[in-house]
Amino acid sequence: MSGMKKLRFQERLIDPRSPDRSPRRAAYALPTLFTAGNVFLGFYSIMEAFRGALVNAQVNGSAASSGHFSAAAIAIGVAVFLDGLDGRIARLTKTVSDFGREMDSLADVISFGIAPAVLAYAWGIEFASSPPAPITVEHLHRAGYFCAFLFLLCGALRLARFNVQVNPVPKNPGRADRKYFVGMPIPAAAGMVASVVYAFAGEGPLNWWVFSTGWLALLGLLAFLMVSTWRYPSFKDLKVMRPRSPVTFVVLSIIIYLIWNSSEEMLLGMSLCYVLSGIVLRAGGIIRRHLRHSQTVPEPRPEQHLEPRPEHRGG
Repeated sequence: MSGMKKLRFQERLIDPRSPDRSPRRAAYALPTLFTAGNVFLGFYSIMEAFRGALVNAQVNGSAASSGHFSAAAIAIGVAVFLDGLDGRIARLTKTVSDFGREMDSLADVISFGIAPAVLAYAWGIEFASSPPAPITVEHLHRAGYFCAFLFLLCGALRLARFNVQVNPVPKNPGRADRKYFVGMPIPAAAGMVASVVYAFAGEGPLNWWVFSTGWLALLGLLAFLMVSTWRYPSFKDLKVMRPRSPVTFVVLSIIIYLIWNSSEEMLLGMSLCYVLSGIVLRAGGIIRRHLRHSQTVPEPRPEQHLEPRPEHRGG
């Protein structure tokens, strides 16, 4: 037994009876389990958002409903983490399939489309105070319905475009040796909603119409960024198993420590930085293109009035 060759993880998943070294049938269930967990977390987030809204309506206290809204936000955050794992596991085990892609897209619609839309309305719009006349609370609620639905619709469109396009090119293409997303991915948009709710859920749902109006503006911005063609960084080419330098290890350890001790501030800051990264890259591209254009177009030279040179006359 000691002289037997140890098999790697990928080799253990290969069917020995397969002539083309295909994975075992049981290997295909591994990434599907992560996708199923993603669906459950989306469903759990929706139920906790409903419970938080019901408790706040009955008790009218922030402490009574904050736990439910926090749980809904945490469920979306964990779903974002699982969504990044199922694709890597499928590629690692060589079990990528059309069924897995479709299942993953349907799970994303639930966990990153419906769940954050419901949470955004229940936490940020439902209990807002009455704005000044002639706008009423009913108008604010209708705007909340529209923005939450717009978030869901743009997220579904983003997923559909991602599934049908092959090697899409963003409007502001970056380096050829790096991978980018065309438009902000829907897990990042859902993570932004969840991080805001998680950071401020302890104070209860939003009850001032000014904050609720700003919340609607954020939902509209996230919806636009998802369907845009702006460049967003992708971490798919990040090799997890590749050896790292000591500096990278120290930086990752510090980030994990800060997330553990100040999770609200760190998760909100990380989500905000990623959302702003696409805007900054787009704005930087526009500025560079404008400067390049201004340098290539020659400016009209001013007319020079020169005195006539005297003719040389030989004597």
